[in-house]
Amino acid sequence: MDRMAAQTSQWEADVQQRKKAEDEDAIVFGFLNEIGIISQLTSTMFERSLPEGLTNSQFGVLNWFLRVDTEATPGRLATAFQVTGGAMTNTLKKLEAKGLINIEPDASSGRKKKVTITRRGRALREKAIAAAAPLFQEFGDQFSARKIEKQLRELQKIRHYLDTRRYRRETPSQ
Repeated sequence: MDRMAAQTSQWEADVQQRKKAEDEDAIVFGFLNEIGIISQLTSTMFERSLPEGLTNSQFGVLNWFLRVDTEATPGRLATAFQVTGGAMTNTLKKLEAKGLINIEPDASSGRKKKVTITRRGRALREKAIAAAAPLFQEFGDQFSARKIEKQLRELQKIRHYLDTRRYRRETPSQ
């Protein structure tokens, strides 16, 4: 009987451990799913407020230049935004046609291009942020800056992890 009780106890422990793992997976999935939904909702709201026919992807490129670096190659931008080279070239051509960026040959390489933001691009980025100010204010009225700041630190850790992870070559099961 003791042996059977021990086997039953082990089986119950295994079941509980599997259930706990499933519960944790569901929590992580739910968390990431909520981030995805929030991203979709805020992207749509933000894009509707953008001035002069600017799209989210175009704003993202302008914002990148003020947040990350003053110049980049199209390939570096494509990698940063996780899009194909063709998709980034399309976005850059539209920004260049609007006078928001400059695309010039890179003096250090015969083939590469160098992309920089123009004064007009900087000004339009600022105008876009100002146009979205009512959305930020409405959000701030619903959620305190103190609570947002606390969550922001955790979200930055998650973004940093995911940003670093995207350069690894292995799959999640490895």
